[in-house]
Amino acid sequence: MKRIVVIEGDGIGAEVVPQAVRALRAVAPEIELVPAEMGLVSKKKTGNYLPDATMDAIDDSDACLFGAITSPEGDPGYRSPILRLRCELDLYANVRPAKRIVPDIGMVDLDLTLVRENSEGMYTGMEKERGGAVILERKVSDKACRRICRHALDLCEKEQIRRITCVHKANVLRKSDGMFRRIFYEETAGRNVEAMDMLVDTVAAALITKPREFGCIVTLNLYGDILSDEAAALVGGLGMAPSGNIGDHYAVFEPCHGSAPDIAGRGVANPIAAILSASMLLKYLGKQEGARLIENGIEEALRNGVRTPDIGGHHSTKQFGDELVSIIEKE
Repeated sequence: MKRIVVIEGDGIGAEVVPQAVRALRAVAPEIELVPAEMGLVSKKKTGNYLPDATMDAIDDSDACLFGAITSPEGDPGYRSPILRLRCELDLYANVRPAKRIVPDIGMVDLDLTLVRENSEGMYTGMEKERGGAVILERKVSDKACRRICRHALDLCEKEQIRRITCVHKANVLRKSDGMFRRIFYEETAGRNVEAMDMLVDTVAAALITKPREFGCIVTLNLYGDILSDEAAALVGGLGMAPSGNIGDHYAVFEPCHGSAPDIAGRGVANPIAAILSASMLLKYLGKQEGARLIENGIEEALRNGVRTPDIGGHHSTKQFGDELVSIIEKE
């Protein structure tokens, strides 16, 4: 039996994750779901942003479904628990699909999977103050470049994606991004995929003007962070954007949006990103049919006009979940 840790987290995480759980139970009732805590609510209840009990549950599970976190104000020692999980579990690949599900939501006809290196780059946190300036150390290693390229290529093979694009800024960052570009072509040699590379600023424009040219993007940390949000906006917003933090031995799946305190508690948050994250989790566990039922159900619910306010509708978070479960149960 597969065991999944479910962490609602803060803000709208407590509203959207339950709808994802309902979808999981509808298509894969055999999975054991273990509730756990993380984030600001956890800090207030247990004294820790990431309690030992949660880490113990994760150690005894196959994957994790997570909601969102609210970063506290006035806590100089705060370290994001999701970043801690990525580091301690070596979740080096951040995978973010961006797909226009129905033609009247979103701006362009995009169907992209972005694979972002999740452990190095600009997000090392190694900053130094010197002579009235702040100096940041950027790390790009051979190991990280190779394994993120291999992960992206394996995903292309599994998902039957025919084109992969390496995104970089090697014209300026000649050594670091130049190494990433070189390793990309070394790793794509002999693979059954069309490989090309583009500068990050060119890609930012091409996602809008030539969206159908992209199948998979593999890139470094900062570029991926920015481009994935752009891609999400193009297909309807962060409420439509799932993600997975994946390593060789574990994975945490989460919606790309934050805790959205401005709408938390109102019951209007879009649960699609969380539900699609649950679908990604099912694929990770090898349960392709359950993932298919969820994704087809989401599309049918949207075509039926059941939509939350962020995508032009008037339905609540729970009403979307009700519609989805009803569709799945009819299959």
